[in-house]
Amino acid sequence: MSVSDEDIAFVHELFEAVGPISHRKMMGGLSIYSDGQIFAILSSEGRIYLKAKGDFAAALASEGAEKFEMGDGRGMHYWTLPETALDDPALASDWAQRALAAL
Repeated sequence: MSVSDEDIAFVHELFEAVGPISHRKMMGGLSIYSDGQIFAILSSEGRIYLKAKGDFAAALASEGAEKFEMGDGRGMHYWTLPETALDDPALASDWAQRALAAL
């Protein structure tokens, strides 16, 4: 499955308060940028992940976020956007701004 125009519009609406964002399709998913810096991805399965390490990753994990896992069990420094933020643009943008600040 690849991302649709509706998926892209959803991501832009969800992170509207971050300011201007851009995107680029990649491997069936989407990379999401603010000022040229990648801070999130949308997987081909439709899950939004924020770039996170250290304390920020721990904060996401404490909210029930899951680490991005590749098929061979290796992980990457991306964690799911907490479920509570998926239908709350203000909360989603707050998490996104925290992701950007932690880069």
